[in-house]
Amino acid sequence: MTMSPLDDIPQAARDVPLYSTESEQPSWLRRTRLLRRTLGLALLALAAGGLVAWYQTSGFSAAEFAQPFETMINRSAAETDGAAPAASDLEENRAVATQLAPSSRTLLNHRAYDEAPAEELVTLSANASIRLRSTAAAEYEAMTRAAARQGVRLVPLSGFRSQAEQEQIFFGLKAERGQDAQTRAEVSAPPGYSEHHTGYAIDIGDANQAGTNLNADFENTRAYEWLDTNAVQYGYELSFPPDNFQGVAFEPWHWRFVGDRISLETFYRE
Repeated sequence: MTMSPLDDIPQAARDVPLYSTESEQPSWLRRTRLLRRTLGLALLALAAGGLVAWYQTSGFSAAEFAQPFETMINRSAAETDGAAPAASDLEENRAVATQLAPSSRTLLNHRAYDEAPAEELVTLSANASIRLRSTAAAEYEAMTRAAARQGVRLVPLSGFRSQAEQEQIFFGLKAERGQDAQTRAEVSAPPGYSEHHTGYAIDIGDANQAGTNLNADFENTRAYEWLDTNAVQYGYELSFPPDNFQGVAFEPWHWRFVGDRISLETFYRE
């Protein structure tokens, strides 16, 4: 009589019934399922590590990066046991994924920004070489006229800057002044991380006190005093006030426009 292939399977394994609850299952079967689940999570962790390089150039937040891992882990659990993992397990998996995903949207305490589209930039009447986005430019012009009526002469010093221009400003002056990267970043953003790329940031001076342009003494001018009181009415705010959370040196001359939805999202969206 020919032996059935099933006879190659141990009797204990062949006779295991379909148990309705995990507590009714024999210990060897529970251990087997636990091993399968552990190996599955280990493979997911390895996959997360392999995605780090991709994440660094994608611009996703850590929370967005972690989301696919929660989905995969939920699906894996559902396929094996028919139940989702506990909330504590999800939090642990999210924490691991977040640690594996370094933040590519900040560098030396500066946030990354895309360059403003050329077609959205317009020149300023006081200096045709300085450009801002049209909405920011219109409000700057209105602000300048309002200040002039009170005897304050605002002067634009710098507006939109490309990444190539910022590269020269950052690395050129860094070498000239013998600064390390961290020190340089306290007074100038690395290329790709400057608010000037957005077309919403502008450096402002006092036409009556040109010697204070782009230095801390601008804080003591009438122009700064006027801006500190009135700029908010035109949608402008200081980018780097004293003791700002980014650790960037106080720049009384550097202002950014946050007066519409797009500009607000540019600077405040997490």
